[in-house]
Amino acid sequence: MSQGRAHASHPILQEESELDRCRVNPQERVKLANWDPEDTSGFSASKADAGPHLEKLSRRLEQLQELLYAEHQHKLLVVLQSMDTGGKDGTIRHVFEGVNPQGVSVVRFQEPTKIELDHDYLWRVHPHMPGKGEMVIFNRSHYEDVLVVRVHNLVPAPVWRRRYEEIREFERMLASEGTTILKFFLHISKDEQKKRLQARLDDADKRWKFAYSDVRERAFWPKYQEAYEEAIEKTSTEWAPWFIVPANHKWYRNLVVATIITDTLAALKMKYPRVKLPKNVVLK
Repeated sequence: MSQGRAHASHPILQEESELDRCRVNPQERVKLANWDPEDTSGFSASKADAGPHLEKLSRRLEQLQELLYAEHQHKLLVVLQSMDTGGKDGTIRHVFEGVNPQGVSVVRFQEPTKIELDHDYLWRVHPHMPGKGEMVIFNRSHYEDVLVVRVHNLVPAPVWRRRYEEIREFERMLASEGTTILKFFLHISKDEQKKRLQARLDDADKRWKFAYSDVRERAFWPKYQEAYEEAIEKTSTEWAPWFIVPANHKWYRNLVVATIITDTLAALKMKYPRVKLPKNVVLK
């Protein structure tokens, strides 16, 4: 059992290890019950100093995003998936707070439209992939087509089962064309979801976030856990890895996601392009 899972015995670890701690290796069996959503042991930081630490990571991410944009060679796709209230919006808000909006876009995938349903399930996804120098964040994604459709029997089992291989090959093509893909499952407990839903009901300023559909979907919790387990297990690859992020503590979730993204971008060893200036340039 690796260090990111529940009941692991390990010392307090430093930030450098987060990429390996949370990564799901290709063909690794996934059982979400073995991943502790309360875990915060991956960082020497605590909630008290998480703010300054995240601010430092945000400044680093801002620099790396500028470098990504300037070099104009690489592309970054960040996929965020979770159960309802898992923190996708909060992660986007806090982790990407300092980046230049000209080089970053957020795409939110909701229930498919009639036109989208008339096409293949990847049709609505492909146009939103990042171009060179761009960073794109998916709030939900093409994975809904092996999650929601499975839980609610929207398509026959043979249909959603074959999609695992199709998604793997789709992401392989993207990676071979220069896209770095990072997929995060923000892992919360059922009790934590209940607390967050109740908090939305209790706070008049947050009540607009509450949806009765969230309560209905909560009844399918076990089925969603099974669907996520198989989807992650079948589609975590070398070219498009999944990371299971303990997300009961928002500060820790943000630190983990920010660290993995900055470490991954730094590993690309990007450089600013060299610009040849004409001789004897004089500014007047």
